[in-house]
Amino acid sequence: MTTPSETIGWALSQDLVPYPAAVEAMEARVQAIADGRAQELVWLLEHPPLYTAGTSAEPQDLVSPDRFPVFKTGRGGRFTYHGPGQRVAYVMLDLKRHGRDVQGFVRALEGWLIDTLAALGVDGERREGRVGIWVTRSDGREEKIAALGIRLRRWVSFHGVSLNVAPDLGHFDGIVPCGIAEHGVTSLATLGRETEMAVVDRHLREAFERRFGATETVAAPLELSKAI
Repeated sequence: MTTPSETIGWALSQDLVPYPAAVEAMEARVQAIADGRAQELVWLLEHPPLYTAGTSAEPQDLVSPDRFPVFKTGRGGRFTYHGPGQRVAYVMLDLKRHGRDVQGFVRALEGWLIDTLAALGVDGERREGRVGIWVTRSDGREEKIAALGIRLRRWVSFHGVSLNVAPDLGHFDGIVPCGIAEHGVTSLATLGRETEMAVVDRHLREAFERRFGATETVAAPLELSKAI
């Protein structure tokens, strides 16, 4: 049996990826990683507009159930929006290689997003009792700029993080994002920062490597996808 590379695969899908196809590809990859047949992978993509319901989703948080397709998902958390202009990074890592510490892993993913935002001139912050990464506006308002939700299977992670680069923020109105009604959402575009996805991706990769190790460019799952 071929030994998977010690480096972490880094893949990019250029086209919008349907959510069910992405989940199916992740499930297959996680199985292969757990079996020692495949390299760990970070998969960058964008989805068409949709809502996902995590394992803690509450029905009342779906404000507009007919607006976009809604998918139940095995990740933690509540309702989340995905769509064009939002960078999704699905993270498939073998935690047996990364400390077997789930809480520490979540903190590292948060740190990865905070480091990326810092490189883009944005102060991202954690908030006790709130999932995701937050920014404080000049008027004191707190708004969410990045979301996080993972699942583990045989110590291999899947699902991952999403960063609002330049999505249509009005699309978030159809849900109560992550069950938090008293705070809004924001994006790099709204904050007047970098919106070129390739630049954001470069900073994501650099910040990821500092925390998790070397990456190498590989082909993305699915025939409709391309490598970087």
